[in-house]
Amino acid sequence: MNKPVTEIPFVHRHAAHCESGVSANLFAYGGFPISEAMAFGIGGGLFFAYLPFIRIDHLPLVTFRKEPGGILRQAAKRLGMSVQSQHFRTPEKASQALDTLLEQGIPVGLQTGVYWLPYFPPALRFHFNAHNLVVYGRQGDDYLISDPVLDQPVICHRHDLERARFARGALAPKGRMYWIPSYPQTINLPSAIREGIREVANRMTRPFLPIAGTRGIRFLAYRLEKWPERLGEKSARRHLGHLIRMQEEIGTGGGGFRFIYAAFLCESASILERTDLERLSDDLTLIGDRWRDLAVLGTKLCKGRAEAGATWHELGDLLRECADREQVLFTALRRLTL
Repeated sequence: MNKPVTEIPFVHRHAAHCESGVSANLFAYGGFPISEAMAFGIGGGLFFAYLPFIRIDHLPLVTFRKEPGGILRQAAKRLGMSVQSQHFRTPEKASQALDTLLEQGIPVGLQTGVYWLPYFPPALRFHFNAHNLVVYGRQGDDYLISDPVLDQPVICHRHDLERARFARGALAPKGRMYWIPSYPQTINLPSAIREGIREVANRMTRPFLPIAGTRGIRFLAYRLEKWPERLGEKSARRHLGHLIRMQEEIGTGGGGFRFIYAAFLCESASILERTDLERLSDDLTLIGDRWRDLAVLGTKLCKGRAEAGATWHELGDLLRECADREQVLFTALRRLTL
């Protein structure tokens, strides 16, 4: 085996979600070991949008988080850091630039396509092009990788990593890599928390479009009830299975990131010494449980195992209940004087 050309002392930490995990690990490398939930919260990560005009595997995109890259960018900015990023036209130039940064001792984040990463089990490989990981060293043509959704670091060959960096389709990464060139001496965490809370509360209760925020959840409820009639039973179940997968399995920590965000509010309550944030954290955990109920009932419908009386309208009612309760919760957050 070749000796490492370079290996940066980067500490791998397991996380539920790739981008918030990468963010927390990059901040920890700079001397600020905040939790994944804290990185997600100050980055304003929680969101909801139903985007039927964007397709993932020929199915409409349902997102429970903000746009790819936005969590790290906003969290870093609020902590007084800058993030540099670069796209490339060819795999050769992308790998050359990656090698240069590694030789300078800089851990590098990459946007990749999950399907082309060979260390993922076949059952978990699907065409999703916004998966994040950190490269912290190179051993000949093998790269040392901290993928936060895995419990241990892994090694990936240059050829495989290039295919993942230049995966085609929706959200194509185009070789994108990013890094934090320097770290501040200190950070103002309370200020970052306040800004992160304000952003999420405003976006969930005052969205620009009716397909986003709590209005978007109600819109999805209306469309979901029409799926069997519009698409046929088989296709409707496929759409429902896609919704549940985006909610529970795409690194959300369950409940469409509601549990991670509740953990952020609980942690923030201690830092800001606000008991009202702790109460809202408890409320959001209960709302996350109702999202979980939606996933359980939806899975039974997909598999044809639903109990008598379980209907698509029942799923719609569950979504409207989540929307109503989140409207109350995020309005309360928005009105807090932090």
